[in-house]
Amino acid sequence: MYQVTRLPNGLTVATAELPHMASVSLGIWVGVGSRFEARELNGVCHFIEHMLFKGTRRRTPKEISESVEGVGGYLNAFTSEEFTCFHARACADRFDDLLDVLTDMFLCSTFSPDDIRKERDVIKEEVAMYLDQPQHHVQELLNATLWPDQPLGRPITGTNRSLDGLRREQLVGFLKENYVTGSTVIAAAGKLSHRQVVRKVQRACRRMRQAPRPGFLPVRIEQSGVQVRIATRRTEQTQIAIGVRTCSRHDRRRHAVRLLNAVLGENMSSRLFQIIREDRGLAYSIYSTPSFFHETGDLVISVGLDANNVQKTLKLIQRELKRLRDEPPGKAELQRARDYVIGQNDLGLESTDNQMNWIGENVLCYGRVIRPGEAKRSLQRVTANEVRSAARDFFRPDRLNLALVSPAKSAAGLDRILRM
Repeated sequence: MYQVTRLPNGLTVATAELPHMASVSLGIWVGVGSRFEARELNGVCHFIEHMLFKGTRRRTPKEISESVEGVGGYLNAFTSEEFTCFHARACADRFDDLLDVLTDMFLCSTFSPDDIRKERDVIKEEVAMYLDQPQHHVQELLNATLWPDQPLGRPITGTNRSLDGLRREQLVGFLKENYVTGSTVIAAAGKLSHRQVVRKVQRACRRMRQAPRPGFLPVRIEQSGVQVRIATRRTEQTQIAIGVRTCSRHDRRRHAVRLLNAVLGENMSSRLFQIIREDRGLAYSIYSTPSFFHETGDLVISVGLDANNVQKTLKLIQRELKRLRDEPPGKAELQRARDYVIGQNDLGLESTDNQMNWIGENVLCYGRVIRPGEAKRSLQRVTANEVRSAARDFFRPDRLNLALVSPAKSAAGLDRILRM
């Protein structure tokens, strides 16, 4: 089902042939994101993402959207720490239209000064919107605590100050330098032929600049104890985010971390949801999420609650972290977590969009497509003792960080609660 071809110019084409599907999803994946940015260029990848929708030599912004939406399709993009992706989906017989629009945006966007000026204001409104959402604000505060004074700790959108400093020559220069064949994967999934996709991509992308994928600086870790940061705001709730630095996507312990997270807080059956919401009624929502980067990773616990319940809740969370360090999960609990993670993977891959995301991210991260069966076997091999071992490796004071957005004026003493 999965095929990968590297073209002579260095561009990679990856496909998932799904002949039973009616649609096709196409993405241009660039292995460059916000952690590739210098401090003064913070937000440049996200800015470029916006600008590629603002017009080409052949299409106005309206014509870009109409070219896809006018045939019943969907067009969007996203920027993350290590990737940028421009993607579209439509009926399978519209593949040529999708490829023409996406490559036109990617290779021929004009970056007009007037559009840059207007889009800078649009992105500032996006930044303001996120900061008005305490759940989002606390995540950015946590990132700055986990990765202080380095790209992973900066907001993907940039700040008002960094956005004001970005000029056309910097946007165009960053695009030309980094969005090159060696850092780009064209991923497609659905009712298609790999051979035909390769032929069409080769013709459409023959003018793409040839160069290797750029690098980035690895993270610096200088933490010795629990770090706490608070932003005082007039809010009804206190938003809490606890971040634990874990391992990279290349570390074999990542499979144990996936299952540890499912046991801890990924769903309504998890320990934290049952204890914090169901048993104690302290919060409406509590959940945990793992993220893996090239050489590091994190596991984040998020909860919103009344300010009077912060210490009580942190003590309960600390107790569960310590319990995972001290005792391996039971056989039945681990099997439920394993079945959940595997089941979620299988259900997600039923759509052409998620198949396209799977192959695009896999090829950029690992240089190949990891087949779902291989991922399933890796999870099936994880033992209860390996889950406990991962908890012992990562649930330590020099890896624990706490961020709060709260009406409280001080977070004094909260670090002591989380000491393991």
